[in-house]
Amino acid sequence: MQLNLKRPITFFDIESTGTNVVQDRIVEICFLKLMPDGTTETKIRRINPTIPIPPEVTAIHGISNEDVANEPTFKQISKSLYDWLKDCDLAGYNSNKFDVPMLIEEFLRCDIDFNLKNRSLVDVQNIFHKMEPRTLKAAYKFYCDKELVDAHSAEADTIATYEILLSQIERYKNTEFTDNEGNTSVPVKNDIQALYQFSYNHRNADLVGHIVFNAKGKESFNFGKHKGKAVEDVFSKEPQYYDWMMNADFPLSTKNIIKEIRFRALENNNMIIKKQ
Repeated sequence: MQLNLKRPITFFDIESTGTNVVQDRIVEICFLKLMPDGTTETKIRRINPTIPIPPEVTAIHGISNEDVANEPTFKQISKSLYDWLKDCDLAGYNSNKFDVPMLIEEFLRCDIDFNLKNRSLVDVQNIFHKMEPRTLKAAYKFYCDKELVDAHSAEADTIATYEILLSQIERYKNTEFTDNEGNTSVPVKNDIQALYQFSYNHRNADLVGHIVFNAKGKESFNFGKHKGKAVEDVFSKEPQYYDWMMNADFPLSTKNIIKEIRFRALENNNMIIKKQ
């Protein structure tokens, strides 16, 4: 079976120095790009993270400081990588929580705005966890009846993720799913937009979930002393909180979101003043 594509989609997996999107860096990345005509292209790239890889992390993915010492930095490959991915939807395993935010953060450090607004983001793990809650290794065994060899290798994990999605589409072709509000649908189908709608957490306003949409569709804080409060309301009453966030250790993608919210609020205030 082939994926039904209207535009290219790239499956990818990242190995990094750790799991902190702000502080850690990519050390290896693998891409499997699928075209609507069925052709594929694979890219595997090791990257010099410019910071040390902790020994406990090397023990997981097997990549040491010596392995990447002579590799290019992300900044050196960022432009060509952006051009290669610019027309693609993205897919991965736990990608919406980790791989996509990590990739976007790396691009933003290079002053490249990798816009996600017109892309479908298919997270195979979210489909799996909603339908059959387990791990990648278990998912591969469950869906493909294969043992995952070289787990935590970017290439092995990327290919396994692609094969799992194909199996999910076949397995759940006519399977109904009922969400928390009681709405029933058949969400898993050979359609990237439908898979994106089902696997992506649309409640998040930013990539990592620091800002979420409340029941009224307004961006609200999902952490700290203002959790549950609308971002615009907090910035209006406590403008120093915006300054604190911009200077604190938040992902650049989150800071871009709060800048948009603040700018929008200022524009709305100016319009009200002009009408008066």
